[in-house]
Amino acid sequence: MQDLRSLTHAELERFASETLGEPRFRADQLFQWIHAHGALDFGAMTNLSVALRERLAQVARLDTLVVDAVAESRDGTRKLRLLAHDGAAIESVLIPDEDKLTQCISSQVGCALDCRFCATAKLGFKRNLSPGEIVDQIYRARALLSEISPSRRVTNLVYMGMGEPLHNYENVVKSLRILNHDLGAKISLRRITVSTAGLVPAIEKLGTEDVRPNLAISLNATTDEVRGLVMPINKKWNIARLLQAVRAFPLERRRRITFEYVLLEGVNDSLEDAARLAQHLRGMPCKVNLIPWNPHPLSSYRRPTPLAVERFQNEVKRLGLPTYLRTPRGDDIDAACGQLAARAKR
Repeated sequence: MQDLRSLTHAELERFASETLGEPRFRADQLFQWIHAHGALDFGAMTNLSVALRERLAQVARLDTLVVDAVAESRDGTRKLRLLAHDGAAIESVLIPDEDKLTQCISSQVGCALDCRFCATAKLGFKRNLSPGEIVDQIYRARALLSEISPSRRVTNLVYMGMGEPLHNYENVVKSLRILNHDLGAKISLRRITVSTAGLVPAIEKLGTEDVRPNLAISLNATTDEVRGLVMPINKKWNIARLLQAVRAFPLERRRRITFEYVLLEGVNDSLEDAARLAQHLRGMPCKVNLIPWNPHPLSSYRRPTPLAVERFQNEVKRLGLPTYLRTPRGDDIDAACGQLAARAKR
């Protein structure tokens, strides 16, 4: 049985025509019910005939994530633990910031890249999420917000949760098409960011798509020796090759590449690293997000002192790069960058 939540509008048109024998406009109705109105079952689709709803129940399904647990941080961040139809657990995070509410969503159960500083990497890779499982994280968050904070809505999406989004390329691109469609959630691509550890061929392919989100690169080191130690993917595509692909990525007017740089004490936080970072990125329309490492028991790295972080940031700024400090959000509930591991409820 076909999970309709995972189908793009074009695929839903084919399903309506070829499987149901219905006119293509049925796809509009189905897409709106699923992605605009958040229908959880076919019975809710009241502008479809009873016979058609019964037919849909025989040939299709609507997979829905279950909110298993919600943890709230002292800073207002909320972490959702979500269960898929097969019991797989993933996590998604809601991060409030004045007039914005950013949702960090997952693309995989676990991760295969084994970045040394990341808790998710310690889970290993379990499986990819379907397009429906990716987008339903947003819909479950919307349903939760309607109950606990009706005046707030998710304004920005970041594919920075569990998993490497570009390892799940086809499903992630399908989810972008679904979320951006005018009959569905209608989320602007300017408000969606996809973060990658540096899968060069996938970055190049993403640059050719007709749906292109903002791109964020998890860089985290300025030499191949250090990056290869903290991010093994660097042994396949080194810094020079990665930056070559990023420089060629097509950007619309006033859009920039984001470089994420996790600061690890004594590893990549020297003033020499700051100078190399500025040299690597010179002339590129970009900004740098500095992320002091968020501690977790699965890694032995240390967070630099506030003074070391300030010195690093000031040096990169002095050398001409827009540089911002990402204040840890939700670290008391293991919801901050690098801490997601979908551990059992405590």
